[in-house]
Amino acid sequence: MLRLRVTAPFAAFRSFAAGSFRPTADFLTPSAAFGLLLNIAGVEMRGADDKSSGATLISKDLPPVRLAIGACSFPERQQLFQQLHNYPVGTSGKEKAPLTKGSKYNIKPVTRAFLSGIDAIIAVDSPDLELQLRKGIRGENRRSYGLPFLGDNAFLLDRMEEDADTVKAHWYCRPSGNEDIEKRRISRFTITIDREDMARTKSALFAPLRESSYEIPPSAWVEVIY
Repeated sequence: MLRLRVTAPFAAFRSFAAGSFRPTADFLTPSAAFGLLLNIAGVEMRGADDKSSGATLISKDLPPVRLAIGACSFPERQQLFQQLHNYPVGTSGKEKAPLTKGSKYNIKPVTRAFLSGIDAIIAVDSPDLELQLRKGIRGENRRSYGLPFLGDNAFLLDRMEEDADTVKAHWYCRPSGNEDIEKRRISRFTITIDREDMARTKSALFAPLRESSYEIPPSAWVEVIY
């Protein structure tokens, strides 16, 4: 088993959403942790372009990973206001086009939620991936694209290092009634993402344990399989 400690100033773990408010999960989700691990390990997550989807599809032959996520401390939720510029569908707003002289002419104010002060532990139980992760942390993997980030490519890591059971964490578990959890922090986290058919996206309720611990409870382990 490998335990990685991840710290970052900002992060955003967004669900599929439209409208003027862009939410974020309360903490690092299993799906986001999985993507971060593959990035570090140098495993290409993007599937082949089928030329029929507007979204970047996810590969179907990714290595399965068993992982657990813990909070060394809980981040704060922040919000910012931003102007969203886009080209509207159809002819809506076309009378504004001459005023912008070729720029995007549909402007809408939006609110984006994000987290500040990320300090997390990702525990990984995947023999096939652990060696690649250790090489990636040492900078020995050949990586084809992108820097490691947390949910938004503007939110980069401060640090990722191996932790040898020296730090306690509030482990996120699926509530079953037997754990002493922080009920006010119950959240729905995505486990796997299907960009082609959102109905096949998998999620579950998670909540952190009230007391931090070195030991990872069985209910904190999650299988991420594509």
